[in-house]
Amino acid sequence: MKMRMMLVGSGAVGHCIIKQLLNRDPDQAWFEFALLCDVDLHHAQAIANDCKDERLLCAKVDATDTQAMVALMKKYQITFVLDAASPFCANYIFDAAYLAKADYANLGTWSVPKKKPLYGKGIENSYDEVMTAYHFDRHEQWKAQGNMALICLGIDPGVVNVFARYLCEYVFDEVHELHVKDGGDLHVENADPDAITFGFNVWTVLDEVMNPNVEYKDGAYIVEKAFAGEERFMMPEVGENVLVKVEHEETVTMPRYLAKYGLRNCTFKIALDENLIQALKVLDQLHLNSIEPIDIKGVRIIPRDVIAACAPQPEELTQMSGSMLVGVYAVGLKEGKEKKVMMYQKFSQTEAMERFHMQAVVAQTGFGAALAIELYAQGTYYQPGVYSLEAFDPMPYLHLMKETGFPYFIHEYESK
Repeated sequence: MKMRMMLVGSGAVGHCIIKQLLNRDPDQAWFEFALLCDVDLHHAQAIANDCKDERLLCAKVDATDTQAMVALMKKYQITFVLDAASPFCANYIFDAAYLAKADYANLGTWSVPKKKPLYGKGIENSYDEVMTAYHFDRHEQWKAQGNMALICLGIDPGVVNVFARYLCEYVFDEVHELHVKDGGDLHVENADPDAITFGFNVWTVLDEVMNPNVEYKDGAYIVEKAFAGEERFMMPEVGENVLVKVEHEETVTMPRYLAKYGLRNCTFKIALDENLIQALKVLDQLHLNSIEPIDIKGVRIIPRDVIAACAPQPEELTQMSGSMLVGVYAVGLKEGKEKKVMMYQKFSQTEAMERFHMQAVVAQTGFGAALAIELYAQGTYYQPGVYSLEAFDPMPYLHLMKETGFPYFIHEYESK
């Protein structure tokens, strides 16, 4: 069966994914149709106008209205739903796909921290809803229905999950530590020294960075406050980055699938601009990060919506230089000796603009997701149930990376 896709959330990353899928299958061998949806129809139309392909149609939909989405899926005989909307919409879209008996994929999941997290050991003590839990808890339901949900696509999570599985299978005898590192040397040219740059979807940044961060250690989850674990790490090719922990799905999905290889410790760290860190702290203290509606002179508004509307949007940040570099730093044993490597993908702003006319963070994320979707559509990655990419053989994905000019590299660090 050819893929009939419904894209929910027609932002920059969704745009990149659609463009890549169309380019990869010009003869419609596996990509038959896409319904581009957004609460703002202009966003969907912008993608259609840029891509100019007869396979594309547009529709307006609220991604929190499950029944409206189900109706569209049935009307257009949708077989596959791609959730590229804001994280808080993830559960609604996931449920709609299930009700319409369509397969599903997303770029990330929704989590809900407690109003007063306890921190320390035990993720349940700091979260009312744990990232990925809503999806993985429904694995058996999806499996019984015969539909697949492939969660956490992109670069990280996504490509790095493939890297982690490959390292466990082919590079180490035992893997004790897996640490996702997200950095590079990307910067805005001639930027105001006080400028604040959200390099990705504003909602996503506010969720991931300000939520309590999660680390997997010795079979348990340790939760800390935002910006914990600062370190200086020498990234291959681009040099030293200052990284901090943030909440990210890899710390949950990697132990789920890779603990059998000896995994004891898993973290996610990202390089954040000092201006952004300071701004996020201020927003949090002023409760402008809140998603609870407030009343201002008789008008109900969500504070975070104001921030998201006023902040520079990722697609606007085109005057940039440098590269994104994202990968997995692994520590383990090979033939009885300690081994340390980083498997990574580097994507330059120059290449992103030339190939996609988009900034590097967006293009790198969209490219990574598009590869997984292609493998799904061709049946290589297909199995009823709910999965992230560590569940599958990494080799087809790595072969596709080479074929499409999305190269990966392995750097070895000196060991004891």
